[in-house]
Amino acid sequence: MAELKPLSKNTDLPMRNPKTVMELPRLGCLYPYPLSFMRCLLRRVMSEMWEINGTIFNLDEEGFGEVVYEITTPNAVYSYVIFSKKLSDSKRSDRVIAEDWDMTVTLCEGQIDQDRLEFLRKNVPLQEKGRVDSKCLVLSRANKSMRNFEYVIDCLSNGKQPDLDKIAKVGYIFRTTAVYGSGKFGMSDWDNLRKKYVDFAKPFSAEMFSCYMIRHFSLELANWVARGRSPEAAVELDDGIKRYIGIGNATGLGMAPYLIKHPMLIANWIEVRETSLARIIQYKSPDRDSLGNLECLIMKAAQHLDEISTDNPEQNVLNNRAVNEVNKCLEWIKANNETLVNWQELIDHASQNYHVETQELINAILTEVYAKFILDLESELNIDENYRMQPMMKLNTLKSLIEKNYKWALRYDFTKSSSTETFWYRSEEKQEPRLGKKSLDSGIEKEMMMCIARDVRSCFDEICEIEGSNTSITVAHFAFSRPHLRYIIRRIQTMGLTQYGEIRANLLDADVLPIHLLRCKLSFFGVGKFDPRSKKWVRNTMFQGAPLVSDIGNEYNDTWCFPIRPKSSEKLN
Repeated sequence: MAELKPLSKNTDLPMRNPKTVMELPRLGCLYPYPLSFMRCLLRRVMSEMWEINGTIFNLDEEGFGEVVYEITTPNAVYSYVIFSKKLSDSKRSDRVIAEDWDMTVTLCEGQIDQDRLEFLRKNVPLQEKGRVDSKCLVLSRANKSMRNFEYVIDCLSNGKQPDLDKIAKVGYIFRTTAVYGSGKFGMSDWDNLRKKYVDFAKPFSAEMFSCYMIRHFSLELANWVARGRSPEAAVELDDGIKRYIGIGNATGLGMAPYLIKHPMLIANWIEVRETSLARIIQYKSPDRDSLGNLECLIMKAAQHLDEISTDNPEQNVLNNRAVNEVNKCLEWIKANNETLVNWQELIDHASQNYHVETQELINAILTEVYAKFILDLESELNIDENYRMQPMMKLNTLKSLIEKNYKWALRYDFTKSSSTETFWYRSEEKQEPRLGKKSLDSGIEKEMMMCIARDVRSCFDEICEIEGSNTSITVAHFAFSRPHLRYIIRRIQTMGLTQYGEIRANLLDADVLPIHLLRCKLSFFGVGKFDPRSKKWVRNTMFQGAPLVSDIGNEYNDTWCFPIRPKSSEKLN
């Protein structure tokens, strides 16, 4: 067997073509896999046996007040501070423009004394209007599910468990509406966080931990309020049901610009994912055990998709089609398991017979079969982003680089009005991304830099205007006279060094679907259950099926992918 190589030296692996991988509709069909950030986080929490204890639990009978959880890791102590208040139904909103929430929280360094608690009490409930400090790593807020929270309380206070049919329709009892980190509102920025707080030095670990703790608090809150309403009759949530309850999340356009602003990071995440798949194809072959695991996971994934409840017709079509196709694939595997020589045969069969959604589902399942074989790649998820111009590059070399790596961008005709109909801008009130239509809306002068394709085209056209008459001109001379192109030149040169480069899409097109960007990023978080509310925002469920805080210290099997309904109190992990 050939020797495994570091990510940067995997030149002999059967990596997929960027032309295939980086098309936006395919990126919008990605599923979570073992190196998704939630999974990475919980492997660490469970293996290091983090201690999570409530040190302050000042809640009234209805669950209003404040709570502090102290988190002790092998490296440090943190505090998770929660403020819970009464909120009228009329003020409960998914939208980022909301100004009041059922709960507001922060994850911060160290233990909490009364002076610190008072400072946080004055600022955390204000969210964007408040200010915290660099000892705070995450700021967030969440609302009760109007469909599930009161229902669960009523059941428990009357001495019975909630109906799984009703729980399954939503999957959570609290839903986050924003999770802020990386220096916003005075918090620790990413460079400081990854150097100082090693427990959260992987991408979005602190944010994912905050969501996990909101889930934990929501479960404790349900038991607390039920006991307060009926001390004699109340029962606690069954552990199997608790594991099936995740934390809801509402994600909108605010997530999309991140993928465009950090192309090196996104290219690296994609490369790690593709390396995982290619490594399995290269080094592993089907045998009885792996085929058995594959078949079990396919059945689990099909059931998971079949159980997803959404009112979105398009998502239902995607889910139903993926279920039908993955079941057909299962039949094919069973019919060919004696002759299946390598996993490339499975990949090719899927590519030739099923839609993109099913292809990526099968790829994700394959990584689950060999999860332990790819876990070392977790260390490759971080990258130092450095976008540098190469001023001495010849202009004709830059032109060739565009023709090689950005051929997809040159195919768009930006003289057509439909190709530039959409524009992205930030709202004045919340500074959150929004979409406008040039033919209907004003504000094009406030457009965000979201269309790499158009800017590459502009750069290419200006190069063509002068390149033929002077082959010795350098990028330095060209950029000096065209300062408006400097950022895109720097980007073209930098991304030319990456394997997977840019997301291949015109984000100004009249028919652009931002939800593909949202789902792409959410898949790296570890989200696989979606309820789109429009093409601009989606509800989703995080940590469904994940172990509970009370499971820390028990044997941990990282098998909570594709969560399915428990059979009464059956454990999911």
